[in-house]
Amino acid sequence: MPLPFQQPAQIGFPLKIPKLEILAYEPTELGPLCLRRRGLLCEPGTVVTEVTLNHEFLMSSYLTASEKALSEVALQMHSGTQLSVLVGGLGLGYTAQAALVSDRVAKCEVVEFLSQVIDWLQQGLVPLSEELNAESRLSVTHGDVYSRLAAAPAQKHDLILIDVDHSPDENLGTANGRFYTADGLRDAKRHLADGGILGVWSYAESSPFVDALRKIFREVRLEPVTVFNNLIEEEQTDWLFFARD
Repeated sequence: MPLPFQQPAQIGFPLKIPKLEILAYEPTELGPLCLRRRGLLCEPGTVVTEVTLNHEFLMSSYLTASEKALSEVALQMHSGTQLSVLVGGLGLGYTAQAALVSDRVAKCEVVEFLSQVIDWLQQGLVPLSEELNAESRLSVTHGDVYSRLAAAPAQKHDLILIDVDHSPDENLGTANGRFYTADGLRDAKRHLADGGILGVWSYAESSPFVDALRKIFREVRLEPVTVFNNLIEEEQTDWLFFARD
């Protein structure tokens, strides 16, 4: 359960508590956004960076297999070179990093809704800051990726990778829901180059989203990513949706 935090004006940052460091705490239109770093009691010596939004857990540097797999599987599915990648949602940067590991990626643009998250990267507050800030193929844009995909395409991409919401059925913003419908996917498909692949991250399976994908795309692939979470002492599965024509 998230800790009760004081308002930023009442405390200085970074705030150090035994085994917990608050790196940033600031208001957003989606609620209070917190970046924190802490040591794990269950794994002495392991330090993780975590993000909460509106006092709810959002993401962590502890288990990143599914965020990386979003890029890795999409790259396995695409045989091209000089690829243009569009990532919706910066987060802690693991999806973008995994894409940029491949020398087949010529450029990767990340569209991030919260300017504060972009600031964290630029200020060196997240684990991948140094690596990503030095990457000439990476650009990070402040904006709404869903609005981008709903509009007519100014350019097309070989891979479009979305990791914004908890799941197709549990969105961070009410306006996000249209993307997960057949109409929203039809708009997004216009932004894919020939042979392009759409990938979407989710913490849960979604049959309605699979049905919508199958209405718009010739090929749909559902990829579970299961890891053992030592924090809760059980396996957990995230779900990746891929689609192409």
